[in-house]
Amino acid sequence: MAVSTAQATGTVDIMIPVYNEERALPGCVEVLHGFLEEQFPFDWSIVVVDNASIDRTLEVARDLAERYERVRVHHLDRKGRGLALRESWGASEAAVVVYMDVDLSTGLDGLLPLVAPLLNGHSDLAIGSRLAPGSRTVRGPRRELVSRGYNALIRLTHGARFSDAQCGFKAARTEVVRPLLDRARDEAWFFDTELLLLAEHNGLRVHEVPVDWVEDVDSRVDVVSTAIDDIKGLIRVARAKANGTALVRGLPRRPQPRAIHPDAVLSRSEGGLSWQMLSFAVIGVISTLANLALYGVFRLWWPVLTANLAALVITTLFNTEANRRFTFTARNTARGRTHLQGLVVFGLYYAFTSAALLVLHAAAHNPPRALELMVLLGSSAIGTVGRFFLLRSWVFRRDDRKDHA
Repeated sequence: MAVSTAQATGTVDIMIPVYNEERALPGCVEVLHGFLEEQFPFDWSIVVVDNASIDRTLEVARDLAERYERVRVHHLDRKGRGLALRESWGASEAAVVVYMDVDLSTGLDGLLPLVAPLLNGHSDLAIGSRLAPGSRTVRGPRRELVSRGYNALIRLTHGARFSDAQCGFKAARTEVVRPLLDRARDEAWFFDTELLLLAEHNGLRVHEVPVDWVEDVDSRVDVVSTAIDDIKGLIRVARAKANGTALVRGLPRRPQPRAIHPDAVLSRSEGGLSWQMLSFAVIGVISTLANLALYGVFRLWWPVLTANLAALVITTLFNTEANRRFTFTARNTARGRTHLQGLVVFGLYYAFTSAALLVLHAAAHNPPRALELMVLLGSSAIGTVGRFFLLRSWVFRRDDRKDHA
């Protein structure tokens, strides 16, 4: 991707959202300003974003802006960290925008690795992670449990690849993040997660930096209410993905990878039909064996159709995700309607295998369990072939218009 003139100059705006932080703000700005002057090689500014504080925070921020030439103040009349970042990042003219928490819990030696991949155009967003390999954290067991549980929930429900959604240490290329800011709806603590989910959903590259992090117990976060809001946010973003509204038009697109060496012997970046059939077959065999095993267990308690439905739902979730990752990796799976199409394919597959079992039971009263499993195996094999072609030609069909957007 070509590096713009703004990127080449290396301009960085570092936002510090604050609400009632008159005690912590002066020390934060003093330490951060000294670090940037001594160790940061790019052109920078510090922007204190006041979130409608009701103490002396705004007055303190303005005093700091008078004392330090590269400190500015952005005042908002409403609370919300998400609102603060949307407004301040959206108004910035720098090539890269950053934010960090006022308590400076994250080690500043992670700042350069955070912004460098953005300034050279390699990545689109960058996040500090307390859970990535190499990170070091000092925090209580309650905060550790909540953090790991929440991030595990994000990966489970959305298939997210980033490890830490809510570390207060993030950066983005301004030209890329602006369209995402228009689409993100949350104005509080879920904003970070929503922004990252939208970025991944739209094919942006998220760079992750392991960081050193020391917990500051003087926190403004209400853990219980924040957790409830986060769960509601995950459901809302999932609906947006399903109905297509999470797809952001007009994002800068990264060119396809190409070899630099003139004599490179290249492989295909996208698996052909033979590879797709092999990958699908391997995944299908594993899924079928799992389906048969689950069906056999469920039939100990449930009638035939209920057992078949439960086994198919579980194995279909695994099968679809495995094929998305390994079989159709170069195909467009980001469309919201993919979820609905997958349900349609599952419905057809379930109807076919269930019909085979019903025919068996109509033809033979109380057939042996072994015969039942054989019929299920045969109908599953036929249904799998049909499922492959539906997935390939319909659900994961390449959208050439998006490729050339």
